[in-house]
Amino acid sequence: MRVLRLLLATALAVPLLPAAPAVAAPPGCLGVKAAHAAAPTTVWLAGDSTMANGTTTCPVGWGAQFDPLFNSDVTVNNLAIGGRSIQTWLYEGNVTSTIGSDGECVLSNTTYSSRWQQVLNGIKAGDYLFIQFGINDGSATCPRHVGTARYQQLMTYMANTAKARGATPVLLTAVAAITCSGSTAVKNRGYVTQTQAAAAATGARLIDLQTLSVNHYNAVKLCPNNGDYTSGLVGQYFCNDHTHFEAYGARQIARLVAGALRTQNIPLATYLL
Repeated sequence: MRVLRLLLATALAVPLLPAAPAVAAPPGCLGVKAAHAAAPTTVWLAGDSTMANGTTTCPVGWGAQFDPLFNSDVTVNNLAIGGRSIQTWLYEGNVTSTIGSDGECVLSNTTYSSRWQQVLNGIKAGDYLFIQFGINDGSATCPRHVGTARYQQLMTYMANTAKARGATPVLLTAVAAITCSGSTAVKNRGYVTQTQAAAAATGARLIDLQTLSVNHYNAVKLCPNNGDYTSGLVGQYFCNDHTHFEAYGARQIARLVAGALRTQNIPLATYLL
């Protein structure tokens, strides 16, 4: 009993230490940690030579100049390749030279190209898929020929596939070549209506790169020119043709696309430098 009283007296003599206050996490802290833990955002590019990385000093597509515009949280995977229509890009090697009764190139089978299969296997929620065709598709002969209805159908399919995986599709009208009417650069690409319709049908973002590029050509006064694409400002923008870009021209087009991300409040713009 005497021992119990002694222990009780000792306990009462020792002041109780206040409990350590709970430290609340700063607002949004958990979200920031989760964002850093998440995989980087991938921007997938599907298109033709005006977007492709290229293998020589000219041509260089604008997609080759796109990645440096973003911070390290974004990776650009450029799967564009020269000479492709939307159909030959999707079904590489399986589009025949025969035009069917519907006016479209006959497919030998519907196996997807390795490029599209790479997208299907790798695209994830939070990624972006940029799609720009409409230059080679206007060919009168197969395998590159694509009719307007088929073009819209395939672009709609690609956009919906990206959305089904939680990614954001961005459809672009074809970048313009340099065609002058006197001192004014003018539009020269097709499939604009079909690209717009596919965007409207799927809720995809739309960048009218044809209009942006023509307006830019006029702003920097690329017209008139005498058809010499090897000198002056036109020579800085284009290879020795009216279509393909030098690295400088590709960089200017990439900046137009980046500018559209900002002006249209497309969330990817938050990663731009």
